[in-house]
Amino acid sequence: MMKKLLVTLILCGFLFNSWAQDASVEKSTFGVQTGWFGFWLYNEAKLSKEIVLRSEIGISGEFYINGYYDNSWFLVGPTFSLEPKWYYNIKRRNDKGKSISGNSANFISLNTKFVPDWFYTTNNDKLIFFEQLSIIPTWGIRRNIGNHFNYEAGIGLGYIIYFRQRVSISENEHDVAVNLHLRIGYKF
Repeated sequence: MMKKLLVTLILCGFLFNSWAQDASVEKSTFGVQTGWFGFWLYNEAKLSKEIVLRSEIGISGEFYINGYYDNSWFLVGPTFSLEPKWYYNIKRRNDKGKSISGNSANFISLNTKFVPDWFYTTNNDKLIFFEQLSIIPTWGIRRNIGNHFNYEAGIGLGYIIYFRQRVSISENEHDVAVNLHLRIGYKF
């Protein structure tokens, strides 16, 4: 009797295990996104069941307002970023029967972005642009709309350095950086 019960439990275990879905991020996703001030091509490569490495190249814009001088200006130029992302609730979403396709889940990331001074467009003739590197811990969400479209929103606070020494200014400048993004995209 005990042997039959043990064999039955083992077979049921194998059967349930074969039916269970193993929640995981996708092996690789590639797509395009657009947001408030920019356009980006991205790839998310799977590192583990919940972690991806997002690489991104794009054209980003920034908008500045200076109340002291009563003026504002914009700047548009190339950006490159690498961002490890931890989709921390992907298993829970899958267990609840919610879609996880296209890495639809909440995430915590470390957004590392480099903005070179190769070329840029601005409406301020007196602007001197400096290369910059920012590292910003970010919390966000990503969801799919149908099979190919998605949206992503995130917010974070971090660190930025402006490389002023390259243009003969005595010191580099460090500051607080904000990552606030809302994007809509297409996954190939």
